Amino acid sequence: MANSDSRREQIVRSLYEAYVRGRKDDAGAMLTEDFTFSSPRDDHIDRIAYFDRCWPEPPPFRAMEIEYLKIAEDEAVVRYRAEKRDGGAFRNMEVLRFRDERIASVDVYFGRNV
Repeated sequence: MANSDSRREQIVRSLYEAYVRGRKDDAGAMLTEDFTFSSPRDDHIDRIAYFDRCWPEPPPFRAMEIEYLKIAEDEAVVRYRAEKRDGGAFRNMEVLRFRDERIASVDVYFGRNV
C-alpha cells in the first residue's frame, strides 16, 4: 500500500507541475480515457472539454504550491495555493480519484483569493 500511495503522490504532484508548464500531453497520460472533471462551473465534463476549458494558452499560473496532500486508498485530497501570472493568487481544494495508477476524476472546490 505504501508504494502505491507514494506512486500516486508522485502522479498528483506531476499533474500540478504539468498544469503550470502547460504540458497537456504529460497530463493526458495521467488520466483515464473516461476521465471526468467537476467544479462549481463544470458538472462531470469529459477529458476533451476539460482540456478545452481548463488548460488555457498560455498557462495562466506561474506557480502552484501544494500545501496539503493526503492519499487514502483510491483518493487524494489536495489543498493548493495558485499564483497567477497577473499577480493574483487563490487557494482551492480538490479530490482526485484513481483507477489503478491513473486519475479517473477530479472534483474542485473553489477557495478564496489570497
